[in-house]
Amino acid sequence: MSKFKFLKIYRSKKIRYLSLNTYSDLFVVFLHGFMSDLEGDKPKTFQSYCKKNNIGFLALEYSGHGKSSGKFTEGNITKWTKETKIIIKKIVKKKNFILIGSSMGAWISLNQFKFFKKQIKGFLGIGSAPEFLERLMWKKFTKKMKRETKRKGIYNLKHGDYEYPISYQLIKDGRKNKVFNKKIKLNCSVTMIHGSEDEVVPVFFSKKILSLFSSKNKKLVIIKKGDHSLSSNKNLKILLKELNSILKTIH
Repeated sequence: MSKFKFLKIYRSKKIRYLSLNTYSDLFVVFLHGFMSDLEGDKPKTFQSYCKKNNIGFLALEYSGHGKSSGKFTEGNITKWTKETKIIIKKIVKKKNFILIGSSMGAWISLNQFKFFKKQIKGFLGIGSAPEFLERLMWKKFTKKMKRETKRKGIYNLKHGDYEYPISYQLIKDGRKNKVFNKKIKLNCSVTMIHGSEDEVVPVFFSKKILSLFSSKNKKLVIIKKGDHSLSSNKNLKILLKELNSILKTIH
C-alpha cells in the first residue's frame, strides 16, 4: 500500500486519503461505505490494480471515518459529498475518472455527477445503497426507536456485532440528498454488482440506479451466494474483471 496522506480542507478538518500515479490522464476514484475506511480488501485490491496498470488512483476517508478528523455523529451525506468533491478537485483536477462506490459510497458517487459530469467516464457500484438512511433504517425503526432518536438526537443501532450511532441530523440530511428521482443523461459505462445473498441492501437498489442512466452501456451483475461486502478473493476478482471491462470502453 502507498503511504496515506492528509489534506486539510477546513481549519479543523483533515481528510485522510490515498493517491497513486497522479500524473495519469485517467483515474479510478474509490468511495467506501458507511462507517468503513481504507483498511479493507476492496481499496487495497483496486489500488494494486491501478499500480500494476499505471492508472491514477484516489481513495479517501470521509470525516468521522478511519483516521480522518471529525466526529462520526456530526457527519452526513451532504458533508461527505462535499469533502469528496474537494479532494477530487485537488487530486484528479480536470482529468477523467471512473467512480467506484461501495454501499453508501455509491450514494456519494451519484452526488458527484452534478459536479463532474464531463469527467466521469464510468461508474461501478458494489452493493449500492443510495437513500438507505430513510429506506433501510428509518422506515424500519419502531415508533419507540424514532421517539428516542428525536428526543436524544441519536440512536445506537445494533446490527450483528456492530453498533451504529445513528444521529437524527443524519437521517434528516439524507432526505435532502434524494437521488432516485434524478435521471442522469450521460453516455458512460455503468455496472452495478450485487450479491444474491446480500442481507443488508436489497438488489432493488442496484436495479434502481441503472434505471436512472440514459447510457446504453449499462449492466447488472449478480454474484451468486455473494454477501454485502463482496470481499472474498473470488468476488474481488469479479470486481476487477468488471472494472477492466469499463476501462476497455474508454478511448
